[in-house]
Amino acid sequence: MALLLEVTNTLNVPIEGVVSDRQQSIRQAVRVALLSIAHGLCHYHYLKEAIIPIYEADRHAKKELKKKVRGLRDIERSVVNEDKDLATIIKDYCSAVRSSITNDGHPLLEASGLKLQENLTLIEQSD
Repeated sequence: MALLLEVTNTLNVPIEGVVSDRQQSIRQAVRVALLSIAHGLCHYHYLKEAIIPIYEADRHAKKELKKKVRGLRDIERSVVNEDKDLATIIKDYCSAVRSSITNDGHPLLEASGLKLQENLTLIEQSD
C-alpha cells in the first residue's frame, strides 16, 4: 500500500486502472490507496484459476482409466510361448497402451485424460 500511495503522490500520471493477480494483500492495498480506481484480475491468473476444476476432473478420469489397463507386463509375459507373429502383435498393442498412459501432454493446456480416452478407443478399434 505504501508503494501505491508513493506513486500516486509523487508522479503526475493519471491511473486509470490496476491489473493484478488475486493476491489478497494487493487487492486490499488497491482498495485503500486507489479508492476510485478500477481493479481487474489478470487474464492469465483468471484463466489459470478457472481451469483448476476441469484439470482436477480430467486428472481423476485419467487415473480411473489407467486402472482399467493395468497388467500390461503380465499380458506380455503370457505370450512368450505363443506364435511369434501373434506375440509381436500383442506386444505392439501393449506398447501402444503404455505409450498412451505415459503421454501427459501439457497440463492445463491439454486434457490428458481425454487424450488417453481417445487413444485407448483408437487402439481398441484398430485391426
